[in-house]
Amino acid sequence: MTLLDHEPDRATRTALTVRALQPLVRAEARAEAPAAGLDPADLEQTVWLRLLERPAAAGPPRDPARWVRDTVRAEARRGRRTARRERPYAGTEPAAPPAGSPEGAALGAAERRALRAAMARLPERCARLLNAMLAPTDPTYREIAGELGMSQGSLGPIRSRCLGCLRRMLAAEVVTPELRGRGR
Repeated sequence: MTLLDHEPDRATRTALTVRALQPLVRAEARAEAPAAGLDPADLEQTVWLRLLERPAAAGPPRDPARWVRDTVRAEARRGRRTARRERPYAGTEPAAPPAGSPEGAALGAAERRALRAAMARLPERCARLLNAMLAPTDPTYREIAGELGMSQGSLGPIRSRCLGCLRRMLAAEVVTPELRGRGR
C-alpha cells in the first residue's frame, strides 16, 4: 500500500495542481535556469519535488502562481550558491572520449575550427607566425624564421605575445561557469 492508496483526495488534488501548474513551472524554469547555470528540466523537477514535500495538511498553495515563481527563484539561487561553493575533487573531471571515437573526432574538429577562426582574427604577423608553428611538417625555429623573414631570436617573444592575444580572444568567447549569471 502506498500513500496514494490511503489518501485518494490528496492524490486527486495533487494531480489537478500539477496539471494546472505545469506550463507555468516549465516557463519559469526555462527563464531562470540559464542564469543559474542549471538545466531547465532539473530545475523543473526540483520544483515538483518541493510541491510534493509540502505537508499533506497544507494542501496546494493558496496562490499557486506566486508559489511557483518564488520556488523557482529560490531553487535557482540555491543552484548558483552550490555552483560557487562546490569544487570537484581532483581527477573527477569527465573522461575525454577515446581517441578513435566519433565523439572525440567531432570534439577535436570543433576545437580546431574554433582555434582557426580565432587565429584568423589575429593581426597578420601573429596569424602568419602561429600558422607556421602549427604546420603539419613541424618546422624548426630556424625554418620558421627564414620563411617569415624574422630573426630566430625574436620568434619566442613574438610567439608569446601572439599566444597571449589569442588566449584573451578565446577567453572572451567562453563564459566561465562560476561567472555565469552574475552580471560581471
